[in-house]
Amino acid sequence: MEARTDAELISAARADASAFRTLYERHAAGIHRFHIARTHDRDAALDLTAETFAQAWFSLARFRDVAGGSAAPWLYTIARNVLVTSVRKRRLERSASERLGMLVGRPTDVAPAEPAEEWVEGLDDALAELSPDLRRAVTLRVIDELPYEGVADATGTTVGAARVRVHRGLTAIRERLLQAKEATR
Repeated sequence: MEARTDAELISAARADASAFRTLYERHAAGIHRFHIARTHDRDAALDLTAETFAQAWFSLARFRDVAGGSAAPWLYTIARNVLVTSVRKRRLERSASERLGMLVGRPTDVAPAEPAEEWVEGLDDALAELSPDLRRAVTLRVIDELPYEGVADATGTTVGAARVRVHRGLTAIRERLLQAKEATR
């Protein structure tokens, strides 16, 4: 029996999960190597590989055969996007924490420091001034430390919308705190 192409496996996977497993087994090692080469972290590479194939599963209907039956370009594009999203997520989280004074002078491998005093004053007021949607998203993400998936589930939105709400909320809080700081000068 002749082996099916990736494109045929993807078409079959829409109705038969075992076809997707075959596609996974064919490409998982390469995608994992791709992530290891960029992260230099085996555990992170495993997580990113799993996320790559999860995204591929949810994107089966969008697959277009542009490489003569090979899904490699499609999978590596997804892998790259997953990696970029992961880096952006970490940057946003770190940036938000820094803006709120939560990382002032602290290495990342020690217990969290208390926020700088000038940021604590007015924080509750700044949070209270947010719209209910933004306030809930920021509270769930920053205070309750839920992952964005958890924020999305709790607020009934998509992960992308949850990220936007948290970002907008943190930006508004930062601006409010900066204005208050300027006013006291």
